Amino acid sequence: MSRLTVEASTPLCLLQDAGRFGVRHLGVTQGGAADWLSMSWANNLLGNAMDAAVIEITLGGLTLEAQEDCCLALAGADLGALLEGQSLAPWRSFLLRKGQRLQFTSPLLGARAYLAAPGGFNAPAVLGSCATVVREELGGLDGFGHPLARGAELTYSGQGQTLREVPRDQRPDFTQQQPLDLVLGAQHGQFSGQSLFDAFNSGWTLDSRGDRMGIRLLGPALQYQGLPMISEGIPLGAVQVPPDGQPIVLLNDRQTIGGYPRLGALTPLSLARLAQCLPGQQVRMAPVVQETAHRQHVEYLQRFI
Repeated sequence: MSRLTVEASTPLCLLQDAGRFGVRHLGVTQGGAADWLSMSWANNLLGNAMDAAVIEITLGGLTLEAQEDCCLALAGADLGALLEGQSLAPWRSFLLRKGQRLQFTSPLLGARAYLAAPGGFNAPAVLGSCATVVREELGGLDGFGHPLARGAELTYSGQGQTLREVPRDQRPDFTQQQPLDLVLGAQHGQFSGQSLFDAFNSGWTLDSRGDRMGIRLLGPALQYQGLPMISEGIPLGAVQVPPDGQPIVLLNDRQTIGGYPRLGALTPLSLARLAQCLPGQQVRMAPVVQETAHRQHVEYLQRFI
């Protein structure tokens, strides 16, 4: 069994996998990697299952020391990673020798990086997943939802792999201003016509009040004209509109039910892009029919087969 020791960390460095499923009727949220695409590529570089446990590093601040020679993989944001002081670009597997340090400094492009180890990091499964949800005190190294802390030891049991890179034409481009696709929801027809026009023809600024539960979008106030709602189940990517008219995109650590009207839900591919956006960045939304969103999702998944 190989080990990595945490020398420095932040509350935003978490152990994640694909998340928990089949438990929302218990009031337990999904959790899991916010950018599932980057997690999948990091695991793919090492021949892991797509949903093997990885470290999600948000905005940097993590330092690890290898206790044995190891082969790891990095995908997602460029957080200024340094291997023994030398720059390490993402989208590749690499060797970390015993005693060497891997440090993540600050964002250069994107917000979240994903570090994978052969076979995935070891952690107890809680309700079928090791995904860390701090609010619910579930998952992580100890099963109680704690972020990675200084002095913690990460272990894995897989074997080293050949050094590889994700082909450039397969890497997500975090510099693109591609609209976020949204599948319209049950209440979209109860917003004013002007609001629907504004929703898809305006730029939306990511508020600093955002976390793994949800991201608030700042822009023109959207006006809901329907009757008050009874709380209902909330899917990943749901775009809720509270009374102030500023949409909130609900993410992996969202509540399981809610009573605000919804424009719809962002597609999984768009959610992965949103997870790499920083506060103050502008995004746009575009409506898409469910069949198109499903086809695009399946086509992307086929890259991993």
